Amino acid sequence: MSARLLLVGPLADPLMMAALGLEPAGDPVALPGRLSGGGRAGIALDGWPGWDRDAPGGITAQPVEANDRLSRYAGIMDLQPVQATEGRVLGAVPGTRSRDGTFQAELAAQVAADLLARDPAQPAQAIRARLPMIAWWAAARLRAAAERGEALPPGPEGEDRLRIEGRDEPYGKYFSVESLRLTHRLHQGGWSEPLERAVFVSGDAVVVLPWDPARDRVLLVDQFRAGPAARGDAQPWIFEPVAGRIDAGETPRSTALREAVEETGLTLTGLIPAPAFYPTPGIAAEFIYGFIGIADLPDGIATVTGLPSEGEDIRGQLVSRDELMRMVLDGRIVSGPLMILALWLNRMAGELKQSLVPG
Repeated sequence: MSARLLLVGPLADPLMMAALGLEPAGDPVALPGRLSGGGRAGIALDGWPGWDRDAPGGITAQPVEANDRLSRYAGIMDLQPVQATEGRVLGAVPGTRSRDGTFQAELAAQVAADLLARDPAQPAQAIRARLPMIAWWAAARLRAAAERGEALPPGPEGEDRLRIEGRDEPYGKYFSVESLRLTHRLHQGGWSEPLERAVFVSGDAVVVLPWDPARDRVLLVDQFRAGPAARGDAQPWIFEPVAGRIDAGETPRSTALREAVEETGLTLTGLIPAPAFYPTPGIAAEFIYGFIGIADLPDGIATVTGLPSEGEDIRGQLVSRDELMRMVLDGRIVSGPLMILALWLNRMAGELKQSLVPG
């Protein structure tokens, strides 16, 4: 890659430049045309803005001297410089793009740092194939820092409680395993011996229990699950709530609304936050956001749905809230997230109905 480049759009954002170890190499340069799109730049391969050089207006480019980090990042992102009269322009593709939201600089910079932390011997193409999963994990870590960053009970007092000395990824495909080398403060004082802990990494997720407060019934989903099958469970089809991964750039609420449509065909009229939780914190980094989804659930609304492209075969099942509680108590519900939502809804239903059901 040529030493001097003109960065445009999200790639010229100060957080992105810092992640790539870049400094300005001269005054900004004016370029003709207009950028479009770019809301998912640095998060998705097709997220970079389009540059229509002939469109009215103008854009600003930041000159930089290319370095190894930028070259590696561009290779992973399959981002090629555009040759222009003013120089080689990086950060946009020729043409126009549809609007796709606001550029999320902090997330894109975190993804860039995570991509560049991978083994340098690993081919760029192999890392590129895992970009969605790497972005999931980057977004999850940012949410964790923003939402649960305070040193509050439980645990030893003080802010300096955990020291992570190193991270490795012995396995990484759709999901991954991360090995941490760490020490932490002890309840009785002092520090632990150095520990190594392996953690299953999958990104954050949402679970949604659609509930019709007027009819006091819920919609469950019935689908095959690989976990019970691997364990040898004779019944690998289980009842669950609507569930799905939070894509990088999404919020838990937007994911909940999207997944309800994909898995049940329902357009929810409201979302009520329920408890959020780590389902298996000893071995997995997954954090789940829970919701009760307000919906109209007349007879006949339960259908067979799911995305064939994701191997989904989902059957809806309408049950009353009372029947759901009987299923929880007699062992027919074995999904932990569904148990949590069912118990919480059963406790809160009376209060919720007062504000949701007319009369």
